[in-house]
Amino acid sequence: MSAPAWETVVGLEVHVQLLTRTKMFCACSAKYGDPPNTNVCPVCLGLPGALPSPNAGGIRLAVRAAFALNCTVHPRSVFARKNYFYPDLPKGYQISQFEEPLATKGSLEILSPERGPLTVGITRLHLEEDAGKSFHDRFPGRAAVDFNRSGVPLIEIVSEPDLRSPAEARAYLGALKQVLRWIGVSDCNMEEGSLRVDANLSVRRPGEPLGTRTEVKNMNSFSGVERALGIERERQIALIESGGRVVQTTMTFDAVRGDVRPMRSKEESHDYRYFPEPDLPPLVLRSDWLDQQRSSLPELPAARRHRFQREYGLNPTQAGVVTDSQASADYYEQLVARLGSGSEIEAWNWMANEAAGETLLPLDRLVELVGMVRNQTLSRQAARKIIAELRRNDEPPSAIAARMGLVQVQDAGQIEGWVSEVLAAHPAEVARYQAGEARLLGFLTGQVMKRSQGKADPKAVNAALQAALAR
Repeated sequence: MSAPAWETVVGLEVHVQLLTRTKMFCACSAKYGDPPNTNVCPVCLGLPGALPSPNAGGIRLAVRAAFALNCTVHPRSVFARKNYFYPDLPKGYQISQFEEPLATKGSLEILSPERGPLTVGITRLHLEEDAGKSFHDRFPGRAAVDFNRSGVPLIEIVSEPDLRSPAEARAYLGALKQVLRWIGVSDCNMEEGSLRVDANLSVRRPGEPLGTRTEVKNMNSFSGVERALGIERERQIALIESGGRVVQTTMTFDAVRGDVRPMRSKEESHDYRYFPEPDLPPLVLRSDWLDQQRSSLPELPAARRHRFQREYGLNPTQAGVVTDSQASADYYEQLVARLGSGSEIEAWNWMANEAAGETLLPLDRLVELVGMVRNQTLSRQAARKIIAELRRNDEPPSAIAARMGLVQVQDAGQIEGWVSEVLAAHPAEVARYQAGEARLLGFLTGQVMKRSQGKADPKAVNAALQAALAR
């Protein structure tokens, strides 16, 4: 009997930069991309005598994120010093939260590619400040440090070990990014470092206790997270099956080499010696203010997906497509309202297929275009050509159709003329059709459409052909 399959257990720690203009504990700009070490001051550099002051906007965004992730937000939380030494940490400690975080016990609904809809638990969400950034490729033989990012506000979101594959980890990150962008908390741009992921992974036989986990760092894309976790899973399985054992350690992912390997010892976990930040009092939030933040949230992605399935008859995949962003969900509902009752699937098809693109077409233009297809002024093929033009200029579809000669011809006399010309040019095919080869009607229809340069109404062509062939 073969041994049972291995089960993968994954938990994620996600650091998210908040969309504030200034840093978490000082008035320095949090803008990305400014010249190195220009957005710094005594507070974020940790100079003697400088005192931190919390950013109210950052606290508000963190609370919104916590409520959107179904967390319990605690009226009282405590900032703490997380002590470690590294060149990009100017104070020698990071202001974070530890024993009394802002929020705990949340959840996020995701669509697993293997298990379908499932709910992932969120252990905690807390506020902290970012460190600076080290560069090892700017000066030969030297490292450089940019402190612009030091002090930028972050939230850390820690999931429960509820994920069972690298693909589920990627799905979780996609769902998390969607929620945070939906409510305006972060742009979640991994290329700029505003969303960073540390992943904990272990393997076990199904039903056994949790195995020894490793932490994987240095992943700069969702696909990179999935790839790194897949490599680390196979490494652990191979190690155990060969008689070895997994040692709890921190691993780094090398995307170029396609491997994971232990990080240098100075980068591994520390005894952070957390203690309450003496320069900041406990963060106390009024209950009425918390109620206001909770009630100000928009309808969230999962709720909207469920409503679109219930009210508009969309399946889960269709609902997921049009709720990819708040803008696309709003657009879909407006399109259904403009096209009228019974247009729910038609509107979805236009958004997901015909008019799909990185940007949404102006709603008035798409409604006009759909109307022209409905009244047979345009064919679907012509509509696609007009959509391409609409992405380049803001002409009305009717003007584009006239300029490009795409208006569908419905004049019976002109269509009958094209039909007569085609039948005269293809006597053999006409004879075979009349002898019983019904499939040749499609060939003859195509010839009429070709002769009309695609302008003839296909339904009118089909009717005219059948009438002529029956004579």
